[in-house]
Amino acid sequence: MMEGWAVALIAIACFLVGAVGAFFLARYLFKKEMEKHPPIDENVIKAMYRSMGQTPSQARINQTMRAVKEAQKMSKNKK
Repeated sequence: MMEGWAVALIAIACFLVGAVGAFFLARYLFKKEMEKHPPIDENVIKAMYRSMGQTPSQARINQTMRAVKEAQKMSKNKK
């Protein structure tokens, strides 16, 4: 039979390995979901311009979308 301290040590080790594994799995799934469904789209940009009291033109919306995508690419390249 195993001693009590050995059982506790194994349980703590299993918990730590599970916690680290869950962290990396959640991070991977979150990144994958954010790539699939980015938080900023044309409707969000239109609402942003309207909240500032401006009438957004389609050209301005496209320009803002390009700037957001470029910023996302730059942050990916940085990592």
